[in-house]
Amino acid sequence: MLLLTGAPYAVAAHGLARAVAVFSFTVALSAQPARCALQRHPSLSNSSANCWSRLHPFNMFNNYNKFYHRKALTSPYPGSHVERSQVPEDKVSWLIEWKDYNPVEYTAVSVLAGPNWADPQIKNPVGRTGLTGRGLLGRWGPNHAADPVVTRWKRDRSGNKIAHPVTGKNILQFVAIKRRDCGEWAIPGGMVDPGEKVSATLKREFGEEALNSLQKLPEEKVELEKQLHKLFSQEHFVVYRGYVDDPRNTDNAWMETEAVNYHDETGETMDNLPLEAGDDAGTVKWVDISEKLKLYANHSYFIKLVTEERGAHWSEDPGPGCCE
Repeated sequence: MLLLTGAPYAVAAHGLARAVAVFSFTVALSAQPARCALQRHPSLSNSSANCWSRLHPFNMFNNYNKFYHRKALTSPYPGSHVERSQVPEDKVSWLIEWKDYNPVEYTAVSVLAGPNWADPQIKNPVGRTGLTGRGLLGRWGPNHAADPVVTRWKRDRSGNKIAHPVTGKNILQFVAIKRRDCGEWAIPGGMVDPGEKVSATLKREFGEEALNSLQKLPEEKVELEKQLHKLFSQEHFVVYRGYVDDPRNTDNAWMETEAVNYHDETGETMDNLPLEAGDDAGTVKWVDISEKLKLYANHSYFIKLVTEERGAHWSEDPGPGCCE
């Protein structure tokens, strides 16, 4: 079992839940009980509890808890002098609330050495955050997101590109949303669903957050999908791929993303995609890009990389050494 520094209880619960799910499912298949869904969370309603009892081997007979957790409670732990925290018989089940549960943390030196048969320690690759566990994130380790940076050139009423008066570089605009949860402006991205390709996430999240696609009528969705396909099938480039400096990060769970720039050179494609806030977005609009942008997490950095790639305006400060 993988143990994380500072989060033994959470990790122990995670490991046990995964092991029990596999074992229970095997028992269910062999015994072929009445059909019911295996619950993913320990908090169960009465009907769910009845279903769980048919699949969960520990609850099939009153004495099973004693049998299955007799040797698993012995001390010291094999190959060590480590004594377990004592667990009373009536506190063994995860279904019983025990706020004072404070198990001993232990991982053998041979496991910490990192042999190929052992999971690596799941720790934030950048460093400590001051918080263990998963916070608001669903997965231990990296939680994958995708951020579509949709851009166009800022133009005047005659359709001419507008250049910045100081740098002389053309001004880029990007589609930004104001997040409902924190009120900060951000790229309209989101989490990658299990089994979903990042390319699909990029298009789906942009449609949901910047175009309110989930609330469209069936005939509107058909036309919207055509325009989205046109935008997201054109030439694009990966702006950034990796760790995100996100406020939800913890020592044991963190955000990683793939930010991709989709640029509408003429502006014609986005003219047929009227912006409308939806899903997690409170507001959506085109925003002029510059160093003055204050965005969620480190989204400003992604935007800066886009301006560098497109040769667009970013900063009025030329920087040291530019005129030498």
